Amino acid sequence: MSTTTPHATRPVHDDETSGVPFFEASGGDWSEIAEEAARLGEERIVVNMGPQHPSTHGVLRLMLEIDGETVTEARAGIGYLHTGIEKNMEFRTWTQGVTFCTRMDYVAPLFQETAYCLAVEKLLGITDDVPERATVIRVLLMELNRITSHLVCLATGGNELGATTIMTVGFTAREEILKVFELITGLRMNHAFIRPGGVAQDIPPGAIDTIRETLTSVRHYLRQLEDLMMANPILHLRLKDVGYLGLSGCMALGITGPVLRSAGLPYDVRKAAPYCGYETYDFDVPVADAADSWSRVVLRMEECYQSMRIVEQALDRLQRTAGQPVMVADKKVAWPAQLAIGADGMGNSLDHIREIMGTSMEALIHHFKLVTEGFRVPAGQVFQSVEHPRGELGVHLVSDGGTRPYRAHFRDPSFNNLQATSIMCEGGQVADVVVAVASLDPVLGGVDR
Repeated sequence: MSTTTPHATRPVHDDETSGVPFFEASGGDWSEIAEEAARLGEERIVVNMGPQHPSTHGVLRLMLEIDGETVTEARAGIGYLHTGIEKNMEFRTWTQGVTFCTRMDYVAPLFQETAYCLAVEKLLGITDDVPERATVIRVLLMELNRITSHLVCLATGGNELGATTIMTVGFTAREEILKVFELITGLRMNHAFIRPGGVAQDIPPGAIDTIRETLTSVRHYLRQLEDLMMANPILHLRLKDVGYLGLSGCMALGITGPVLRSAGLPYDVRKAAPYCGYETYDFDVPVADAADSWSRVVLRMEECYQSMRIVEQALDRLQRTAGQPVMVADKKVAWPAQLAIGADGMGNSLDHIREIMGTSMEALIHHFKLVTEGFRVPAGQVFQSVEHPRGELGVHLVSDGGTRPYRAHFRDPSFNNLQATSIMCEGGQVADVVVAVASLDPVLGGVDR
């Protein structure tokens, strides 16, 4: 056998014991770093953090040049989780595209679904036709998802600093909301529940009471997290004045979300460019001015409480709109019968099948064509953004008039936020790199796409 890379460091020769020729090689950019160090005649240590490392929030590679314990240079290497989601969407119908984009940022899937569907509805010209109840369900799910995403950030960040109890409490709280997602959508994540024109189905009976009980449990766990984190002197020492990124740096790098708001700018897409009726909900946008890792923890905690305020308002609206449709009436987009899940929680319900097959032959044919071929979207392009837990999530869709997107591109906030890695880490300690990356809260599924 033989192995080779473009950067072989020794010539081919026969192994004395086996007689098998081989190359002794080193990785591509690694050899370039070593060559540069030799050329400059400097002694410097370059270490890899990742791409498989518990503190990199996914498959992120950080190349750190260190002098003792001080980081003198930090570079981020991405692409290890590339899935080709955007390209794959060009070969699926507009509705099937939801099943792809929901898998990008797998910690906050419902935001990708909503942004994508809002963009499709803009192209179709049916934004104002989406039923109120469907819009309220979208808001409900997004705000619950914002809480689960922030809980993952706080839990994993605590665990990376050695506070395992913070992780167990955070994930226990998240589990309560994931049960709600499973109740409503059938899945804990990667739901594909929000569809162009509305949502796949209405919430099941008893869901409102279940969510209210869940909010009580989540508040209890959040108070536990506050007790564990807010007054913890070790966390104060590890997080305060660490990972500093001021307002000018955020503006220069296009950074949004809690990182931007920790620098004092109250920019939130829900307020700046409202969608899904957010202008009709009562909530605040928390801000801080310390621009460090500690203020981002405090902000995310407060955002969880603000999201619960919105969820409670959404639940009141769902009670008021009970029985109303959750999909547009336009049968060129909507299926002939509203989707309903079977009694065993799997497949289509008998009533759903009976309505499709029993109404008329035309309805059955129409259902078949919508599911297999999809609907046509007028030619054009559109941009839509939403307030994702990590910042502004944008989607740019281009249609050529067919049943599939000509191009789908997402502006994922984690991708932009990762640009700040070097600014936040250089000049600090190696241990502070973990804190800085955790405060950015990147999810590499969204970065690589």
